[in-house]
Amino acid sequence: MAADELDATDRRLLRLLKADGRRTYSEMAPEVGLSVAAVKRRVDRLRANGVITGFTVEVDHAKLGWGVEAFTEVRCAGSTSIRDIHRITGQLPEVQAVFTIAGDLDALVHMRVRDLDHLQRVVDRLRGSGMVIGTRTLMVLGSWNRGDLPVGEG
Repeated sequence: MAADELDATDRRLLRLLKADGRRTYSEMAPEVGLSVAAVKRRVDRLRANGVITGFTVEVDHAKLGWGVEAFTEVRCAGSTSIRDIHRITGQLPEVQAVFTIAGDLDALVHMRVRDLDHLQRVVDRLRGSGMVIGTRTLMVLGSWNRGDLPVGEG
């Protein structure tokens, strides 16, 4: 399903679900001007077509003691495969996501840690893998997220 196949109601349903994935069909129906059954059919279609891939929970990591967020740029030895990058980073519970990228760097690693000492230990473990030849770490001071819906108003 292409973005141009979504109408304004589909986009509104996606925004509502993005804001609260536990929202019921009966809560959404009056907001989009459809019956509960029609909302269910649309959401089912969006799921079947792969537009909606799942429902998630957002966690306040600071309340769990993991309030420091950072991104580490990673440069690996020339023969390091993407599979090896995933294996190395996947062993670290602090790693939230890994983005393999084009250009001078090989990966951008998103991490959450307790404090700066913890961050240093994680970066040291990356460097000690034998495949990482360089890193640069950027600490997150604040963030803003438009959301994961690159769709217009309709």
